[in-house]
Amino acid sequence: MSFVIPPPPQPSVAIAGASARFPVRRIFCVGRNYADHVREMGNDPKSEPPLFFTKPADAVVESGAEIPYPTNTTNLHHEVELVIAIGRGGSAVDEQDAPAHIWGYAVGVDLTRRDRQGEAKKAGTPWDVAKGFDRSAPIGALTPAAACGDVANARIWLKVNGEIRQDADTRDMIWTIPEIVAAVSRWWDLQPGDLIFTGSPAGVSALERGDAIECGIDGLAPLNFSIY
Repeated sequence: MSFVIPPPPQPSVAIAGASARFPVRRIFCVGRNYADHVREMGNDPKSEPPLFFTKPADAVVESGAEIPYPTNTTNLHHEVELVIAIGRGGSAVDEQDAPAHIWGYAVGVDLTRRDRQGEAKKAGTPWDVAKGFDRSAPIGALTPAAACGDVANARIWLKVNGEIRQDADTRDMIWTIPEIVAAVSRWWDLQPGDLIFTGSPAGVSALERGDAIECGIDGLAPLNFSIY
Protein backbone atom coordinates (compact mmCIF):
# COMPACT_ATOMS: atom_id res chain seq x y z
CA MET A 1 0.00 0.00 0.00
CA SER A 2 1.25 3.46 -0.88
CA PHE A 3 0.36 6.78 0.76
CA VAL A 4 0.38 10.32 -0.60
CA ILE A 5 2.18 11.48 2.57
CA PRO A 6 4.30 9.47 5.02
CA PRO A 7 2.03 7.71 7.54
CA PRO A 8 2.42 8.86 11.16
CA PRO A 9 4.34 6.64 13.56
CA GLN A 10 2.37 4.12 15.63
CA PRO A 11 1.85 5.44 19.18
CA SER A 12 2.90 2.87 21.76
CA VAL A 13 3.56 2.32 25.46
CA ALA A 14 6.49 0.57 27.12
CA ILE A 15 6.01 -2.79 28.85
CA ALA A 16 7.74 -3.30 32.18
CA GLY A 17 10.73 -5.61 31.87
CA ALA A 18 10.31 -6.18 28.11
CA SER A 19 11.63 -4.73 24.87
CA ALA A 20 8.31 -5.25 23.06
CA ARG A 21 5.81 -2.41 23.20
CA PHE A 22 2.03 -2.09 23.40
CA PRO A 23 0.50 -0.34 20.34
CA VAL A 24 -2.10 2.30 21.19
CA ARG A 25 -5.29 2.49 19.14
CA ARG A 26 -7.58 4.81 21.12
CA ILE A 27 -7.64 6.40 24.56
CA PHE A 28 -10.92 6.47 26.49
CA CYS A 29 -11.20 8.33 29.79
CA VAL A 30 -13.70 8.13 32.64
CA GLY A 31 -14.57 11.37 34.38
CA ARG A 32 -15.79 11.75 37.96
CA ASN A 33 -14.97 8.24 39.19
CA TYR A 34 -13.75 9.03 42.73
CA ALA A 35 -16.38 10.44 45.08
CA ASP A 36 -13.96 12.84 46.79
CA HIS A 37 -12.80 14.29 43.44
CA VAL A 38 -16.40 14.58 42.21
CA ARG A 39 -17.23 16.58 45.33
CA GLU A 40 -14.17 18.83 45.01
CA MET A 41 -15.34 19.67 41.47
CA GLY A 42 -18.79 20.60 42.84
CA ASN A 43 -20.81 17.58 41.74
CA ASP A 44 -22.82 14.76 43.34
CA PRO A 45 -21.01 11.42 42.82
CA LYS A 46 -24.23 9.39 42.62
CA SER A 47 -26.23 11.72 40.42
CA GLU A 48 -25.01 10.65 36.96
CA PRO A 49 -23.89 7.52 35.05
CA PRO A 50 -20.23 7.22 33.99
CA LEU A 51 -18.95 10.18 31.97
CA PHE A 52 -16.58 9.43 29.08
CA PHE A 53 -14.29 11.53 26.91
CA THR A 54 -11.34 10.66 24.66
CA LYS A 55 -7.78 11.67 23.94
CA PRO A 56 -5.87 11.07 20.68
CA ALA A 57 -3.57 8.05 20.68
CA ASP A 58 -0.54 10.23 20.02
CA ALA A 59 -1.15 12.16 23.26
CA VAL A 60 0.79 9.42 25.10
CA VAL A 61 4.07 10.49 26.70
CA GLU A 62 6.81 8.18 28.01
CA SER A 63 7.89 8.14 31.64
CA GLY A 64 10.95 10.34 32.08
CA ALA A 65 9.88 12.84 29.42
CA GLU A 66 10.02 16.63 29.61
CA ILE A 67 6.73 18.17 28.46
CA PRO A 68 6.30 21.78 27.33
CA TYR A 69 3.66 23.76 29.20
CA PRO A 70 0.61 23.65 26.88
CA THR A 71 -0.50 26.64 24.87
CA ASN A 72 -3.81 28.44 25.53
CA THR A 73 -4.02 27.76 29.25
CA THR A 74 -2.88 29.38 32.48
CA ASN A 75 -4.28 26.60 34.69
CA LEU A 76 -2.81 23.19 33.83
CA HIS A 77 -3.87 20.45 36.28
CA HIS A 78 -2.61 16.93 37.02
CA GLU A 79 -4.96 13.95 37.54
CA VAL A 80 -3.26 10.64 38.40
CA GLU A 81 -5.18 7.56 37.24
CA LEU A 82 -5.12 3.78 36.90
CA VAL A 83 -4.96 2.90 33.19
CA ILE A 84 -6.45 -0.29 31.70
CA ALA A 85 -4.90 -1.75 28.53
CA ILE A 86 -7.27 -3.79 26.38
CA GLY A 87 -5.86 -6.95 24.80
CA ARG A 88 -9.05 -8.50 23.41
CA GLY A 89 -11.81 -6.62 21.64
CA GLY A 90 -15.54 -6.80 22.12
CA SER A 91 -18.79 -4.88 22.27
CA ALA A 92 -21.48 -5.01 24.96
CA VAL A 93 -19.06 -6.92 27.19
CA ASP A 94 -20.57 -8.47 30.32
CA GLU A 95 -19.01 -7.29 33.56
CA GLN A 96 -18.14 -10.85 34.56
CA ASP A 97 -16.25 -11.31 31.26
CA ALA A 98 -14.43 -7.97 31.41
CA PRO A 99 -11.21 -9.27 33.05
CA ALA A 100 -10.60 -11.55 30.04
CA HIS A 101 -10.39 -8.46 27.81
CA ILE A 102 -7.71 -6.75 29.91
CA TRP A 103 -4.06 -7.12 28.87
CA GLY A 104 -2.54 -5.08 31.68
CA TYR A 105 -2.42 -1.92 33.76
CA ALA A 106 -0.31 1.22 34.13
CA VAL A 107 -0.11 4.52 35.97
CA GLY A 108 -1.23 7.50 33.90
CA VAL A 109 -1.86 11.21 34.28
CA ASP A 110 -4.75 13.01 32.61
CA LEU A 111 -3.34 16.50 32.05
CA THR A 112 -6.15 19.04 31.88
CA ARG A 113 -6.48 22.66 30.79
CA ARG A 114 -8.75 23.42 33.76
CA ASP A 115 -9.64 26.92 32.61
CA ARG A 116 -10.68 25.64 29.20
CA GLN A 117 -12.67 22.83 30.83
CA GLY A 118 -14.53 25.33 33.00
CA GLU A 119 -15.42 27.36 29.92
CA ALA A 120 -16.65 24.24 28.11
CA LYS A 121 -18.81 23.18 31.05
CA LYS A 122 -20.37 26.64 31.29
CA ALA A 123 -21.08 26.75 27.54
CA GLY A 124 -22.17 23.11 27.28
CA THR A 125 -19.52 22.42 24.62
CA PRO A 126 -17.17 19.42 24.18
CA TRP A 127 -14.06 19.02 26.33
CA ASP A 128 -11.63 18.37 23.46
CA VAL A 129 -9.42 21.44 23.92
CA ALA A 130 -9.40 20.87 27.69
CA LYS A 131 -8.53 17.17 27.63
CA GLY A 132 -7.36 16.02 24.19
CA PHE A 133 -4.40 18.27 23.51
CA ASP A 134 -0.86 17.27 22.53
CA ARG A 135 1.14 15.35 25.17
CA SER A 136 -1.85 15.25 27.55
CA ALA A 137 -1.53 11.56 28.48
CA PRO A 138 1.73 10.67 30.27
CA ILE A 139 1.78 6.95 31.03
CA GLY A 140 4.19 4.59 32.76
CA ALA A 141 5.20 1.14 31.58
CA LEU A 142 2.42 -1.43 31.39
CA THR A 143 2.41 -4.48 33.65
CA PRO A 144 0.59 -7.59 32.34
CA ALA A 145 -2.59 -8.31 34.31
CA ALA A 146 -1.30 -11.72 35.40
CA ALA A 147 1.74 -10.09 37.02
CA CYS A 148 -0.18 -7.35 38.86
CA GLY A 149 -1.33 -7.41 42.43
CA ASP A 150 -4.81 -6.24 43.38
CA VAL A 151 -4.96 -3.01 41.39
CA ALA A 152 -8.58 -2.53 42.50
CA ASN A 153 -7.35 -2.11 46.09
CA ALA A 154 -4.07 -0.26 45.81
CA ARG A 155 -2.60 3.05 46.92
CA ILE A 156 -2.61 5.69 44.16
CA TRP A 157 -0.53 8.84 44.66
CA LEU A 158 1.11 11.79 42.96
CA LYS A 159 3.87 14.16 44.08
CA VAL A 160 4.90 17.52 42.65
CA ASN A 161 8.49 18.54 43.48
CA GLY A 162 8.50 15.89 46.21
CA GLU A 163 5.28 17.10 47.85
CA ILE A 164 2.26 14.78 47.98
CA ARG A 165 -0.71 16.27 46.10
CA GLN A 166 -2.90 13.18 45.58
CA ASP A 167 -2.99 10.16 47.91
CA ALA A 168 -5.91 7.70 47.84
CA ASP A 169 -6.88 4.09 47.19
CA THR A 170 -8.30 2.64 43.99
CA ARG A 171 -10.98 0.86 46.03
CA ASP A 172 -12.62 4.29 46.32
CA MET A 173 -13.57 4.30 42.63
CA ILE A 174 -17.32 4.76 42.13
CA TRP A 175 -17.36 2.32 39.19
CA THR A 176 -15.24 -0.83 39.32
CA ILE A 177 -12.80 -1.96 36.64
CA PRO A 178 -15.27 -4.54 35.17
CA GLU A 179 -18.08 -1.95 35.23
CA ILE A 180 -15.88 0.55 33.37
CA VAL A 181 -14.85 -1.93 30.66
CA ALA A 182 -18.47 -3.02 30.20
CA ALA A 183 -19.72 0.58 30.07
CA VAL A 184 -17.14 1.69 27.48
CA SER A 185 -17.98 -1.33 25.31
CA ARG A 186 -21.63 -0.28 25.20
CA TRP A 187 -20.67 2.99 23.50
CA TRP A 188 -17.69 1.87 21.37
CA ASP A 189 -16.38 -1.43 19.97
CA LEU A 190 -13.34 -2.12 22.10
CA GLN A 191 -10.27 -3.31 20.19
CA PRO A 192 -6.81 -4.55 21.17
CA GLY A 193 -4.63 -1.52 21.78
CA ASP A 194 -7.29 0.59 23.47
CA LEU A 195 -6.42 2.31 26.75
CA ILE A 196 -8.93 3.36 29.40
CA PHE A 197 -8.02 6.01 31.98
CA THR A 198 -10.25 5.24 34.99
CA GLY A 199 -10.59 8.60 36.75
CA SER A 200 -8.69 10.54 39.39
CA PRO A 201 -9.00 10.94 43.17
CA ALA A 202 -9.12 14.28 44.98
CA GLY A 203 -6.13 16.57 45.25
CA VAL A 204 -5.86 17.77 41.66
CA SER A 205 -3.98 21.05 41.46
CA ALA A 206 -2.10 23.36 39.14
CA LEU A 207 1.27 22.64 37.56
CA GLU A 208 3.89 25.26 36.68
CA ARG A 209 6.92 25.36 34.43
CA GLY A 210 9.82 23.66 36.18
CA ASP A 211 7.66 21.20 38.12
CA ALA A 212 8.76 17.57 38.50
CA ILE A 213 5.92 15.04 38.81
CA GLU A 214 6.21 11.55 40.32
CA CYS A 215 3.27 9.17 40.68
CA GLY A 216 2.51 5.54 41.31
CA ILE A 217 0.08 2.75 42.09
CA ASP A 218 1.07 -0.22 44.25
CA GLY A 219 2.33 -3.09 42.10
CA LEU A 220 2.83 -1.04 38.91
CA ALA A 221 5.82 0.67 37.33
CA PRO A 222 6.09 4.30 38.48
CA LEU A 223 5.64 7.32 36.23
CA ASN A 224 7.63 10.52 36.29
CA PHE A 225 7.85 13.53 34.00
CA SER A 226 8.54 17.25 34.15
CA ILE A 227 7.11 20.47 32.73
CA TYR A 228 9.19 23.15 31.04
